[in-house]
Amino acid sequence: MHTTSATAVADLWDRVFGTQPDPDLWLVIVTGVAALAAVVPHGLWRLSRNAITIAHEGGHGLVALLTGRKLDGIRLHSDTSGLTVSRGKPTGIGMILTAAAGYTAPPLLGLGGAWLLAANHITLLLWAATALLIALLVMIRNAYGALTVILTGGAFVLISWLATPQVQALFAYVVVWFLLLGGVRPAFELQGKRRHGGAPDSDADQLSRLTHVPAGLWLFLFHAVSLCSLLGGGRWLLGL
Repeated sequence: MHTTSATAVADLWDRVFGTQPDPDLWLVIVTGVAALAAVVPHGLWRLSRNAITIAHEGGHGLVALLTGRKLDGIRLHSDTSGLTVSRGKPTGIGMILTAAAGYTAPPLLGLGGAWLLAANHITLLLWAATALLIALLVMIRNAYGALTVILTGGAFVLISWLATPQVQALFAYVVVWFLLLGGVRPAFELQGKRRHGGAPDSDADQLSRLTHVPAGLWLFLFHAVSLCSLLGGGRWLLGL
């Protein structure tokens, strides 16, 4: 029995950390087009943006914990807005990094995912995403947020355990493309709102108050991170 358990652990290790075959280039392109179709049309974006909000607020929460702040909870709302509440010093590098993590988290997660896919670690990507979603679920403090994370995590679990390698690759590439492409649009939306006097308490404005650096420069940072992540991640996904 001890040998059987050791074999099972070894098999699980190989399954998670082993490599999987590269999908055909046409499949990579098709998944990119599918992700783009979920980002560009306004109607679909109103629904798909919930996934970007999960990554956005998760970024705030993760960095808050990493910088020693106490995370009180995360709320996700049906209008695709979110709120992450943490306690700690109201100024300083920890608060600055926490505030800056929201808009940068989705494209950086996409970049990390593209790196894993370029290294043929499709299963590892799916399992890592599932683990992050489970950790996030513990900190969710409202019903809509919990439902959104459960449904998203459930999709990753089902694909990871039940789908064929081809379907896993298809799903993984769509997810990573979506994070890369969907990570670009929110900064432009914020820019549009600020141009018309909206979003006075946005992440960029909070960072401006914390650092005395103009909010426009923080917005430029959000654009730079998202666009550079898209360019770098896209090259990895396409094998360029």
